[in-house]
Amino acid sequence: MTMTKGKLVILLLVSLSWPAPAQVVTSFEGIDASQLNRPEYAVDPNGAVGTKQFMEYVNVYYQAFDKTTFAPVWSTPQVATTPFGNLANCQHITGDAVIIFDRLASRWVIGGHTSVANNYYYCIAVSSTDDLSSSALRWYPYALALNSILGTNSQGHVYFPDWPKLATWADAYYVALDLNDPDNSYDEVGVVACALDRTNMLTGSHVRNPRCFVTKDPLDNGVYLAHSLIPADVEGTTPPPSGRDEYFVSIQNPPIDGVTTTSHSINLWTFHMDWTNPRNATFEQSSIPVAPYTPGCYAAAAPVQTVCVPQPTTGITGWYIDSVGDRLMPRLAYRNFGTYESFLFSHVVQTGTQGSTQTGVRWYELRGSGTPLLYQDGTISPDQSLYRFVPSIAQDKNGNAAVGYSISSTQTHPGMEAVWWSLTNPNGINKLTLYSGVGDQENTWHWGSYTSMTVDPVKNCTFWYVNEYLPTNQTGSQISWGTRIAKFKVPTCR
Repeated sequence: MTMTKGKLVILLLVSLSWPAPAQVVTSFEGIDASQLNRPEYAVDPNGAVGTKQFMEYVNVYYQAFDKTTFAPVWSTPQVATTPFGNLANCQHITGDAVIIFDRLASRWVIGGHTSVANNYYYCIAVSSTDDLSSSALRWYPYALALNSILGTNSQGHVYFPDWPKLATWADAYYVALDLNDPDNSYDEVGVVACALDRTNMLTGSHVRNPRCFVTKDPLDNGVYLAHSLIPADVEGTTPPPSGRDEYFVSIQNPPIDGVTTTSHSINLWTFHMDWTNPRNATFEQSSIPVAPYTPGCYAAAAPVQTVCVPQPTTGITGWYIDSVGDRLMPRLAYRNFGTYESFLFSHVVQTGTQGSTQTGVRWYELRGSGTPLLYQDGTISPDQSLYRFVPSIAQDKNGNAAVGYSISSTQTHPGMEAVWWSLTNPNGINKLTLYSGVGDQENTWHWGSYTSMTVDPVKNCTFWYVNEYLPTNQTGSQISWGTRIAKFKVPTCR
């Protein structure tokens, strides 16, 4: 069944790999550019499913939708600064905000950075309730001054806090930011990781000072190869074991030598927080060997350029889409099964034959009660034509993993797809078409730089995914993207 833009779509799908019951995929329209006063080319669609609603963010607005009726909570999308009220230092959030649902406390959390040069803040707001339609809804807003944490470059300008990622852990909210040099094409030169006082934020109380660590590029070569950290975010309602350290992951890009195009490791960062004596906190980097990979769209001659995804009109317009292949993609989804702990994450890699830039999705599972180790991994690229990019991964209570992502090719308009599989049988991949786009992006290379897959915390079975598409060719100066929210579950999960 197909229906017009803005309508509900229900698809019945059957496993492509082994017999299984018919599967229902439901999708509905999220925030569209036409609803916004000032839409941007870079969409950055993300969100989370809570107990009563799904909440979505795009640059720079948010909206919530009832989980049953899909009706929007507010008559129009809300400006991203709304939860911060009159908090003076949080009136200029201009992009890269993230929405998460704190499953351990049943609260909504919005976080984003400000963009006033040399006067940066990280702004975070925590809801007073899990029900975004409640008249009792209040937001507890906080502004973290970043200048002294970020530091300055040789010209005396404060580094720009780019691509912040936020996550829930039992002892803190953790946030990671890139250090971008405003006088060197905003290249990443380091990273920042902070622990925020979740305990007091949940009650709107005065918070303790955050504990932050800064890691700069030791080679000072203008591009930090281990940039864009992602903190582990708790899936489900079982917390990590008491005293469990928080973990971050990041890519290890190939060395910039004009020759090397492959990597064979990822970075694992361990954040030990001690709120009793914050000076005892530590942040340490280690390396995990993995199968060799070439980051999506990577070229030795242009290592920071990740634009190579074609569209049907690319041959005429010359416009390609950004794969965002130079970093791991959120989320780092953590689930505590009691008998073991599992961490899942994914990113874009090149999968085509030599000379081809076709991209697919590489995924990893880490396990371990101490420092987690690589348990298994795989690459999703079931054909020789589609480019797959900006993935996001999660798993349900039965250990079924699902990853959603964008697709595009010279024959296929940018759209949304997903696959799911049992982590005990990673060879049985089931592919789902979530939504088919009908237009191309003909006026910019910008695309969302991340998406999000989350699992319903009520029964821990249903996957919810949000991404973007084009309802018509986007040409000239117009901005005409749409977003779509899809939900599905593995038929055997009850």
